Amino acid sequence: MINYPQIGKSAPNFLTVGVYKKKLGKIRLSDYRGKKYVILIFYPANFTPVSPTELVALSDRIKDFRKLSTQILAISVDSPFSHLRSLLSSRDEGGLQDLKYPLVSDLTQTIINDYKLLTDDGMAFPGLFIIDKEGVIQYYTVNNLLCGRSINEILRILESIQYVKEHPGQACPVDWKYGDNILYSHPLKSRIYFKELYSAKKF
Repeated sequence: MINYPQIGKSAPNFLTVGVYKKKLGKIRLSDYRGKKYVILIFYPANFTPVSPTELVALSDRIKDFRKLSTQILAISVDSPFSHLRSLLSSRDEGGLQDLKYPLVSDLTQTIINDYKLLTDDGMAFPGLFIIDKEGVIQYYTVNNLLCGRSINEILRILESIQYVKEHPGQACPVDWKYGDNILYSHPLKSRIYFKELYSAKKF
């Protein structure tokens, strides 16, 4: 029986080599515990068609993630030297020049196996994990290899996770964005929201 990562469980830790600002260094997931949220974004490999569009878009929105005290780590099966080559390649070549977060090397496929994202071809499915400051998995998705992810949706989910952790007893309804009305997690209290939302609507 395969034990998949679960919401509410500790994220599998790892220690490996990453590349950031053209420098190689060790990256340990547990180093962020107690300090930051972490988004692990897995992608198949460097220079694959969809991946650069996602990774560049995340980099361009890095200020939004930093405001939410969140570290992004992008993980693939590529070697540190392949990562470096990608970071030295311009965007119009499918490269990741000026990326503002680390690329993590999982050459042994250990991390990708731990997160159950290994494809039959030995690459990573496009998985995304949001891990809170306690090192606990709060959210994850896995995409088709050819379907890009939405940066706006990642930010929306991240904000909602942080909101409900900071406001016990409250919940975020469909399409919730910061500043919108909230639900209460208690079924009876949630009726207030439903009454306000649906009483004026005609079906």
